[in-house]
Amino acid sequence: MREREGLFLAEGPQAVREVVAHRPETILDLYFEALPGSGQPRVRQADLLDAGRAVGVSVREVSHEVLVAMSDALVPQGVVAVCRPIDVNMDSVLAGPPRLLVILANVRDPGNAGTVIRGADAAGADGVLLSDSSVDIYNPKVVRSTAGSLFHLPIATGIPIGTLLDRVRAAGLALLAADGSGDTLLADADLTGSHAWVMGNEAWGLEPAVTAACDTVVRVPIYGRAESLNLAMAATLCLYQSAGVQKRSEIR
Repeated sequence: MREREGLFLAEGPQAVREVVAHRPETILDLYFEALPGSGQPRVRQADLLDAGRAVGVSVREVSHEVLVAMSDALVPQGVVAVCRPIDVNMDSVLAGPPRLLVILANVRDPGNAGTVIRGADAAGADGVLLSDSSVDIYNPKVVRSTAGSLFHLPIATGIPIGTLLDRVRAAGLALLAADGSGDTLLADADLTGSHAWVMGNEAWGLEPAVTAACDTVVRVPIYGRAESLNLAMAATLCLYQSAGVQKRSEIR
């Protein structure tokens, strides 16, 4: 569906609830599987379908077999929304002006990308920017991993990493590369001003040219015997450190 028609699926009650609440204009149709012999949705989904109808969304009942054919999940959760892409350009993200951004450079794993988007949303980031070599944010696994955050945050994609870094710096944000080889520990990084965290590929991290283009290279310390942190885990730690510093500065 994504490749053929340019559409994507929001699957399950959580994702559908968030797109209905925050981006209903993107929904083409909403499909649900009725309880056998009843013609009625599952109890937990009835309010969700009513909310969809209230904002003008077309709601259609389908059989279990049809929902299985539509869904990418191994076990469909009874409701899916067929959605148009949420196209956001970088100019709109940078116009804020933003205080906290995440840049994904060559991030290929859909679960990691979706979890970083979810963490950015939870930490109060102003947006996520993905390089042109990163995963498609409408990949079903990305959409599921965001748990609805895809519909909360402005996300710009398809930007060459050099252009992306130059534009973010020109907008007045410091560039902080998250890398295990960094000389600056996370606790010592200056997070008081507007900045963007630059996160690299799951297997090989950031390319040398990218770290060289950043203002500071920061590492999350490993105190135990783990070899490293998963990309999404490291991103969430960095984002929450930034959020804590910025919130404390607001109070002052």
